[in-house]
Amino acid sequence: MGADLTIGKLADAAGVNIETIRYYQRRGLLDEPPKPLGGHRRYSAEQVKRVRFIKRAQALGFTLDEIAVLLTLEAACACADTRALAMRKLSLIERKMVDLAAMQQALGSLVNQCDAGDGSACCPIIDVLERDEEGPHQHSATNS
Repeated sequence: MGADLTIGKLADAAGVNIETIRYYQRRGLLDEPPKPLGGHRRYSAEQVKRVRFIKRAQALGFTLDEIAVLLTLEAACACADTRALAMRKLSLIERKMVDLAAMQQALGSLVNQCDAGDGSACCPIIDVLERDEEGPHQHSATNS
């Protein structure tokens, strides 16, 4: 397949909107073909594959900057470097999961305190949020 897709058809084929295509072009993730005089830019099937690659990488948690690195690694067939980047991302996700589990436990405990209360005292959740001292789980939510 040659370069026969308009930006709208490219967006439809890749499952994104036109503004996403333009944004990827501004970020340097996707080449913008030249515009013929009086015509429309034409995109190739390879560009559909690239947009899908970007979207799948985003779904795995990679940032657009990391995806730019992945795209250069793809071109260089650098599997070891790609694996190292994926391992760093996996480690970050695992740390975030630990933080989320701690947040879940702390919030669940506060909800249970509300449920166990007789309604005459202040809300335990509001009380904890109003405290000036930093609790053990506050760093997790703000540093993630």
